[in-house]
Amino acid sequence: MQEIWQNLVSGMLATTWLEFVAVIFGILSVVYSRAENILVYPTGLINTTLYIYLSVQAGLYAEASVNGYYTIMSVAGWIWWTQKRGDGRRLRISGSSATDWRNALLFFGIFWIVLWWLLSRFTDSSVPIADAFAAASAYTGMWLMARKKLENWIWWIITNIASIPLYFSKGFVFTSFQYLVFLALAILGYVEWRRKLIQNPGNSL
Repeated sequence: MQEIWQNLVSGMLATTWLEFVAVIFGILSVVYSRAENILVYPTGLINTTLYIYLSVQAGLYAEASVNGYYTIMSVAGWIWWTQKRGDGRRLRISGSSATDWRNALLFFGIFWIVLWWLLSRFTDSSVPIADAFAAASAYTGMWLMARKKLENWIWWIITNIASIPLYFSKGFVFTSFQYLVFLALAILGYVEWRRKLIQNPGNSL
């Protein structure tokens, strides 16, 4: 336990300014997402572009691809959240149907297998299974968040649990701490969005 604490302290002290900025904007992005605030996207874009570089530096290639995907989906989500639909209303929070769940699980499973295979075959990744798992769950969470599906928070909870030890093992201690904060915020986000979903008669579970 003492050794873990010492590694945590030394890792925090060794945090670069780039990682620090990325973490701050990442936390801001999740806070805005929980509040259903459009600022989730500009703050998220800063976080993801910085983490593309940091992930490649750490040899977490699947995580780098995730942040590239985040960047693209942040632009798409920004448009979808502000765009009015045919009925004149903006996109609202909704729950996933059985078909949505099936598609999300298939989406996750396919990405996990493909990324695992790519990492094992074409990179020097030392943690291909874990890296691919965290990446695939994050891909799924981001897709559902852009569509304002309540269940995006479940996938973020899974992603955060997987990412805490992943980044810690690579020496990004402050980033690992970030995912611990993300985990707490994702749980709160699920509770908040579910409350809004139940209270708003225009939404449906």
